[in-house]
Amino acid sequence: MRLISLSCLALISFALQAQDLLGDLREQGLGFAQVVPGRTLQFPRDHGAHPDYRIEWWYLTANLTDREGHDWGLQWTLFRQALSPEQVHGGWQSNQIWMAHAAITTPQGHFYEQRFARGDIGQAGVTSISRDGYFNAWMDDWQWRSHGAALLPARLDFNVGERKISLTLEADGPQVVNGVEGYSQKSAQGQASYYYSQPHIQVRGFVKQGADKTLLSGKGWLDREWSSQALADNQQGWDWFSLHLNDGHKLMVYQLRHDDGEHWLSGNWISPQGGATLLDRNAIDLSSLRTREISIGENQSLQLPLEWQLALGEQNRRWRIRPLYDQQWMGTRIPYWEGVVLVEDEQGTRSGIGYMELTGYQ
Repeated sequence: MRLISLSCLALISFALQAQDLLGDLREQGLGFAQVVPGRTLQFPRDHGAHPDYRIEWWYLTANLTDREGHDWGLQWTLFRQALSPEQVHGGWQSNQIWMAHAAITTPQGHFYEQRFARGDIGQAGVTSISRDGYFNAWMDDWQWRSHGAALLPARLDFNVGERKISLTLEADGPQVVNGVEGYSQKSAQGQASYYYSQPHIQVRGFVKQGADKTLLSGKGWLDREWSSQALADNQQGWDWFSLHLNDGHKLMVYQLRHDDGEHWLSGNWISPQGGATLLDRNAIDLSSLRTREISIGENQSLQLPLEWQLALGEQNRRWRIRPLYDQQWMGTRIPYWEGVVLVEDEQGTRSGIGYMELTGYQ
């Protein structure tokens, strides 16, 4: 009983330490490995964990439909955070903590779950990568396991409450490095991360709840990012979009919000063949069209910018982005909005689908 009690107290402590993730991203990563330009990302090595850096994540979103054509959405994320620069191993003494988020957007609503774990106790982690091994990222019975050292093809199994999700993931195009060869600058002061994406994922599988089983298929997007200081002191959060357009193009855009309103914008315009064009603030016109009030808990609400206009001048393209449902709030230890969005052209015709993430508003 004492061991169980101590374990529970430890997990509560981890959760409290993880709740100021945005604050940790602003702190100088003294003693941690630093993100510098000119480093070449290497695969499959960089699919694995980077414990010398303060924080990283494996972030999958998927836009799916059922056989009746209804829109569904899935999110599965594994976060790793180092509590100190020196690597400490040995069970509960490990300085690595893990957090996992999972969510499903269904025709009936949005549902989510979160978990925490300490490193080095076998509860969560990412396997080391070797040419003869395989990629495996897990927390408890939530597991992404590939067929080899590459990320894909793979199988992903997890649950959100009583809903059990099982998916097969296959690449149908190349992965993309973001920024300059994977070096993704986040401010004029030099904050940065290493960042790549796999926006070409074919997803098939099912959601099962009790005796009900729903077959799903669609497109997935994986983001991989690690850093020791990714935000400047005057950046309070970000607005991030990943879009699958009907003409085969894909688009990732984000803005890091500055206190003075001079936000940092970046992104990638990806051709149907997988070629990527780096976008900077001069190439991106992003503006909020409308804020709306959502519920974030009992007797609590929050105004969020849920409708946006996004334009790329060089591509002569303009879209309106709006949520499938307003209520896709993640009331996790680190609260944020993450969910399915619909993309419309200037004539109001649906021209794509994607995911939007809004952080730092609470």
